Amino acid sequence: MGSRRKARECALQLLYQLDLQKSDPKRAMAHFWEQQDESVDGGTHEFSESLVAGVWEHLAEIDELIAKHSTNWKVSRMASVDKNILRLAIYELLYMNDVPFRVTLNEAVEIAKRFGTAESSAFVNGILDHVAREHGSNEGRGQTDG
Repeated sequence: MGSRRKARECALQLLYQLDLQKSDPKRAMAHFWEQQDESVDGGTHEFSESLVAGVWEHLAEIDELIAKHSTNWKVSRMASVDKNILRLAIYELLYMNDVPFRVTLNEAVEIAKRFGTAESSAFVNGILDHVAREHGSNEGRGQTDG
């Protein structure tokens, strides 16, 4: 598993915790990292925290987009895992110009397969596709592979 995938998974776990416990993000991150083993390197740690901070900063806007593109689903009623995978991916799509849309989409779907239900990957894929069409896919942006 690549370090960015690991960072996204850590960010998902942090956002999930924040979603359920409504705690202070800095305190939650400090506690989370205390519980991790040595396999999490500095780059993974840094990328993960930047994702969480970015999602948290733009949470209202991101949740509005999720609500707009999720037919028959209220954000408050979505599974927390699915909702937070969407939050991460939408943050990357809108604010991280160095990550191509395809990478963001593929990563989100793979993480949904690992952490979500049998339906999660299709749900995540569908909403992200709608968001990307509205905001313009960033196919030409970025040189990294995620």
